Amino acid sequence: MPANSLNTARLVFCTCPGEEVADTLARALVKARLAACVNILPKITSVYSWKGEIQSDQEALMVIKTSQACYPELEQWIKNNHPYEVPEVLALPVDAGLPAYLDWIEEETC
Repeated sequence: MPANSLNTARLVFCTCPGEEVADTLARALVKARLAACVNILPKITSVYSWKGEIQSDQEALMVIKTSQACYPELEQWIKNNHPYEVPEVLALPVDAGLPAYLDWIEEETC
C-alpha cells in the first residue's frame, strides 16, 4: 500500500434533487477522475431549514470516493455543475479500509 493511501482517501456526501441528476453527476465525476466510485442512494428524505423555513424533500445521496489531492477540484466541480444554489458537499477522512481498495482510489483519481 502506498504510504499515504490510508490518510488520503475521502468520502464525500452530496445530495441531489433525484436519481437522474445524481447519475449524471456521478458519471461525469468518474469520467473526470475526480471520483474513483460514486454510490447513489435513491429516495432519501431530507428535512432541513432553508431561508427560515423547514423543508422536506425527496433526494438522492451520492457517496463519492476520492483522494485528498482531488478534493479541492471535486468541490469546485460540484459547485459549478450542481443544480442547487448551495449543494451539500461534506468530506470525511477514511480512518481504515482494505489496503487494496484504498490503493485503487488513489490510482483512479486525479
